[in-house]
Formats: sequence, structure tokens, C-alpha cells
Amino acid sequence: VQLQASGGGLVQAGGSLRLSCAASGRTFSSYAMGWFRQAPGKEREFVAAISWSGGTTYYADSVKGRFTISRNNAKNTVYLQMNSLKPEDTAVYYCAQRGTGNTSDDVAQYDYWGQGTEVTVSS
Repeated sequence: VQLQASGGGLVQAGGSLRLSCAASGRTFSSYAMGWFRQAPGKEREFVAAISWSGGTTYYADSVKGRFTISRNNAKNTVYLQMNSLKPEDTAVYYCAQRGTGNTSDDVAQYDYWGQGTEVTVSS
């Protein structure tokens, strides 16, 4: 399985970015997907997850109402729309694929990881 994340960059506080993660290697539509992030000197943390069908989504409290996770199973791609960005959102963002179709916020539950895309929010 390969996961290729893209869409990161530098944005001012209050701005928006859309991250994408293209997957290959196994049947994308069978597996839940997640986004995690890791800021310098901190542990990797959960951001959002989406079930195999897209029918269930789950967010960290810190991003709820600002970020939206979605997926297009025909394109084997998961997205993270990030609005109202804050400086504390600055991190490397990783997409990950779980071995089942249900969501999880546990890093250890995800089998495959992308290379990360960097998001920097300036104040």
C-alpha cells in the first residue's frame, strides 16, 4: 500500500487549506482512513477519521467545526478540508489507512502511513 499526501503549505491564520491523500495497493473502499498530525517536539495526534463508506466521520475536539474529512472511493483519495486555521494547527499532517472499515483515533490501529505534508499557519 502506498499513500501519497499533498496540499500542505504556508497560510495565514484564518485561512484554509485542502489536503489530499491518494492511495494505491489494495481496495481503497474497504478501509477506514485517518488524518493525524505531529508538531515539533510533540507526539503524533489524531485529527480526523472516516469509515470505508464515508458514512461515519470522527474528529478531534480541537478541530471539530473547522476541519472536514471526506473521501472519493472512485478516485482512491481522502481529503481534509481545513478552515479557520490557527497557529496551533502547524504540524506535519499524515494520512493513514486502517485494516478495517471502521474509524479509530488510535495511532496503533492504522496499518499504513503516508509520508506527511507540512502545514504552517502564521499569526
